Amino acid sequence: MADITSQLFSTLEDLVKDELKQFRFYLSHKNLLEGFKHIPKGQLENASSTDIVTRMVESYGRQGALEVTIHILKKMSQMELASRLEKSRKQSTGLEVPADLEKSMKAAQNDLKSNLIAKYREISEGVAKQGNKTLLNDIYTDVYVTEGECEGINSEHEVRQVEWATKKQAAPEIAVLCTDIFKPLPGKKKQIKTVMTKGIAGIGKTVSVQKFILDWAEGKLNQDLYFTFILPFRELNSIKSEPFSLLKLIHYFHPELESYGNVLLGNRKVLFIFDGLDESRIELNFQVKKWSDVADPTSLDVLLINLIKGNLLPSALLWITSRPAATSQIPPEYVHRVTDVKGFKDPQKEEYFKKRFSHNEALCRRIVTYVKSTRSLYIMCHIPVFCWISATVLEKLLDGGDQRDSTGPKTLTQMYTSFLLILTNMKNQKYVGSASPEAKAQSDKEKEIILKLGKLAFDHLEKGILTFYEDDLTKCGIDVSEASVYSGVCTEIFKDSEITQGKVFSFIHLSIQEYFAALYVFLRYKNDKTNLYEKHKIGKKFSKLFKKSSLFDLHKGAVDKALQYKNGELDLFLRFLLGISRNSKESASLLRNLLRETTSSADSLEETIKYIKGKIKKNPSPESSINLFHCLIELDDTSLVQEVQSYLNAGSLEGKEASLSPAHWSALAYILLMSENVLEEFDLKKYVKSDEGLLRLLPVIKFSKVALMDNCSLTRACCESLGPALSSDLRQLILSQNDLQDSGVKLLSAGLETPDCKLEILRLDGCNLTGKSCDSLASALAKAQNLRELDLSTNDLQDLGMEKLLEALAKTPCTLETMRLKWCKLTEKTCEGLKNVFSSKSSKLKELDLNDNDLQDSGVKLLSAGLSNRACELQTLSLERCGLTMKGCESLGSAISCMGSKLRRLNLRDNDLQDQGVKLLSVGLGSIQCRLEKLCLSGCYITEAGCASLVSSLRSNPSHLRELDLSYNHLGDSGVKLLSALLGNPKCKLNTDHAGENRNRSGLLKYACQLTMDPNTANKHLSLSDGNQKVTLDSEQSYPSHPERFERLEQVLCSQDLSEARFYWEVEWAGCWTSVGVAYAGIARKGKGDDSQLGYNEQSWSLFCSEAGYSARHGGRFLDIAVPSPKPERVGVYLDWSRGTLSFYGIASSTVTLLYTFHSAFTEPLHPAFGMGFEVKAGHRHRLDSWEDPSHVCLCQL
Repeated sequence: MADITSQLFSTLEDLVKDELKQFRFYLSHKNLLEGFKHIPKGQLENASSTDIVTRMVESYGRQGALEVTIHILKKMSQMELASRLEKSRKQSTGLEVPADLEKSMKAAQNDLKSNLIAKYREISEGVAKQGNKTLLNDIYTDVYVTEGECEGINSEHEVRQVEWATKKQAAPEIAVLCTDIFKPLPGKKKQIKTVMTKGIAGIGKTVSVQKFILDWAEGKLNQDLYFTFILPFRELNSIKSEPFSLLKLIHYFHPELESYGNVLLGNRKVLFIFDGLDESRIELNFQVKKWSDVADPTSLDVLLINLIKGNLLPSALLWITSRPAATSQIPPEYVHRVTDVKGFKDPQKEEYFKKRFSHNEALCRRIVTYVKSTRSLYIMCHIPVFCWISATVLEKLLDGGDQRDSTGPKTLTQMYTSFLLILTNMKNQKYVGSASPEAKAQSDKEKEIILKLGKLAFDHLEKGILTFYEDDLTKCGIDVSEASVYSGVCTEIFKDSEITQGKVFSFIHLSIQEYFAALYVFLRYKNDKTNLYEKHKIGKKFSKLFKKSSLFDLHKGAVDKALQYKNGELDLFLRFLLGISRNSKESASLLRNLLRETTSSADSLEETIKYIKGKIKKNPSPESSINLFHCLIELDDTSLVQEVQSYLNAGSLEGKEASLSPAHWSALAYILLMSENVLEEFDLKKYVKSDEGLLRLLPVIKFSKVALMDNCSLTRACCESLGPALSSDLRQLILSQNDLQDSGVKLLSAGLETPDCKLEILRLDGCNLTGKSCDSLASALAKAQNLRELDLSTNDLQDLGMEKLLEALAKTPCTLETMRLKWCKLTEKTCEGLKNVFSSKSSKLKELDLNDNDLQDSGVKLLSAGLSNRACELQTLSLERCGLTMKGCESLGSAISCMGSKLRRLNLRDNDLQDQGVKLLSVGLGSIQCRLEKLCLSGCYITEAGCASLVSSLRSNPSHLRELDLSYNHLGDSGVKLLSALLGNPKCKLNTDHAGENRNRSGLLKYACQLTMDPNTANKHLSLSDGNQKVTLDSEQSYPSHPERFERLEQVLCSQDLSEARFYWEVEWAGCWTSVGVAYAGIARKGKGDDSQLGYNEQSWSLFCSEAGYSARHGGRFLDIAVPSPKPERVGVYLDWSRGTLSFYGIASSTVTLLYTFHSAFTEPLHPAFGMGFEVKAGHRHRLDSWEDPSHVCLCQL
């Protein structure tokens, strides 16, 4: 490489004075050296050629100095000098390889493969140096790996993540084989250079890496790779302060290659594997200097970062593995693929046990059956290392026909305790059953090492430290040789490396560390009477004045400490501590040799159980509540869970809210999370309608795809927790008809902005919002990566509120496709903003609902201008009841016929278009440019003249419109004939609805309204219930006197007065007879005369209903109607106040039969009205108190 320096000196010597000055200018000027930092001008002023070369080599390394010089010479048009140096670069990088070098490189490859096979062909599964190694190919089970993405950090305890992983939805995932991680997906051509594989501790990342290496070394897979180099971060940590070149680093980790020199010659395809980024103690600052020389030494961080950036050995492939929390150390722009190791799915769990016990199928079946029988253990088998722990324990327990499954471990603590017992028995097998001094000495030594390991675990647990160095062990009194002997628990990491032998240790899994920490805390209390969670330290002089710390005090302190950790860092530790304290068979066996004395702790455990239940009632975080239930299970207390389960077994919790405490709701969350069923949709209404209920069930909501929480009496109070919960698998959130207010939506919007939010549909209709909510949502829409549908209907947003939201939609790229703004008090001012949205190239809006806003013709004209813009993506526009007249139809007709229009569905229902407006609209419909497929003109005051215009236009352009709604218009016979003739045309593929008032039920339901009966009008023999939506003939009620009450007739009016629009409602009735109708408020209330009775006067219209038939009644005139077939189950009432029509329908299943229509010119608002009476038999009334099923009328929910 010295030749490069000589070449640089020689090249600069060939430059004349002015050219050298120009070279110095380029070298010192910012932003002119692509990827390299400039050298400050002061260091180059008056510098000679020699000084310049020296400065460049110091700054960039020799290879980097060569690159910079070539780059500058080309900018100076010194092409001959640049070409000469490029030839030197090819020789230095091995692009021109001597023929005899190939044999040397092939020998290097063979040596590397042989060493990798020797290192990775066997696996010890945690118990090292005890002869229990197995061939990796025999035991290896593929873990489930999916295409992932760079997400935010999930800082929750990893065991908590595993336990809830089974509740996550099987969203569309792309499975990736570890052997194919550098291959693009089908149909993709993107080159993959750097892969980040993430997964929690023990999930199978490192073993997958080992299998990849073994398959390559054995010549089975990925033979396009010439070299594969493995550089674990654990080992890199031990040399982080030493300078290394890339070549020297390769030789350090693969010393068998050192004799071959530069193995990177020849531009061969090589892979670097960096395992365990989460264990790295090397600071990765991506602003470091550029480095491109494989032979020049520099710091490790500079080497790694330039490898990742592609400055150093650009052709190299990189595979980095990490726990999720550490992946953010690598900026996403340098990662070309993220894969997510999900561990074992259910089939892979069974495959593991089958391979592990291939010699004994019967034992395998017993173990699988046993693990499946305990849900918590089966869930934990998601982690491969836990499968190994379970196999180790259950092999001893179930290897024989006389063992009973019920005697085995049922909780995590019992499983881990059994595991530790087996390890200690394996180590001390020759002393089993012996009472010799040698056996006692060995037992004492065993106790001592367990305490020391426990202290090591406990001291580092709260710090989150998983790897330990010799100094850490020494501080805890552990001799390195002792730790090595006890390697089943504390694995020696570098057992195969002569250079770093014995320098770094760790527990085989975080959960093992947590178990030892809990065991240490318990033993310190039992043996030394030391409570490590005691708050007050007192001197010996005063110690007798205070009560000695009890086991309950220890538990209380541990519970309080664990609850302080938001992300559950001590959750599993707490479970283990409580489980060890319980006097189980496993604990007794283990503690027999570890305790100085044994005493009953039943009383203390009862206190602990009571304390934990008290904590649950005080409503800690939902996640903490779930863990406290796990703690109760460890203490063998299932009372709360059993109480809730009994309710669920009975069918439902509906109506039992009052008898259930907040703790019961937390128990319900625990039951749902631990069940085998994956929740696709969670309906909060089935369980509880309150903020507190939602908060308790929040963990369940997180693992649902769809959360239905409409009409659940929720307020802004729930939004503080609901916002962060959006960083989950939730896809649809329905919050309609809750009192969230603007402050609640502000909290939700913060959740929408997080990168982990996957929400696609958000419905906030009827949530008591104002325009202030739009400010929060505007910011959220710019950052929400998945939101496709937003419903803000029935909120008081007004024009000013919508301004900022529409500005964000017009100027900021976002994913929103559907927006519903029905009944938001908007006017033409909002249409100006919508026009800009339609015209914006960044907008993806495809569907817009503006029903029931006073937009008028001027507003629709603005909308039409936006629709005519080529950038407009809108496909569906709904403008029901928007004050549109014939004046607005001309601009709409022009918009639907413009070139490239994407509008396919247009709803103009209940606008006063009239025939002239339809004629203007028909001009657009007749254009061949019009691609409209569905048009709704229901209730637009169209007669046969308007129908003729439509038919004429559709004859001109018959190929696109598929659905035309002309219901509730007066087309007349001639209009209907014109439509019929059009439909007879073979080219016409149109479906029409032109039957006037004869409609299907779905059409009627569009006018459904909510009604309640007015108790101030109810006769004293009528009782109201179900929120004043049901009236029953009853004994005399103690109503107060009121001038609007019907005194002598059993009748009642509704509170709502209906006018100026269309309305529809349905009723169910039972009993002798009932009268369903409407009345003016002025109907008489006194006496029993015709002026008071429904249908007997000009103030009311009614349908008399009985088992014998129906009767339409108004003004004392009656018309009998036969009972239709099928027999109606309900009566539907449709009121078009403006048109003066009142129609009654018989509703039977899906069949709708028109019973009768009144035509009147209504002059006042109308109130729905109901009447009923006594059964008449032989001239006397039937006694009310003898009826088992009294007459009643019930308003139906639509």
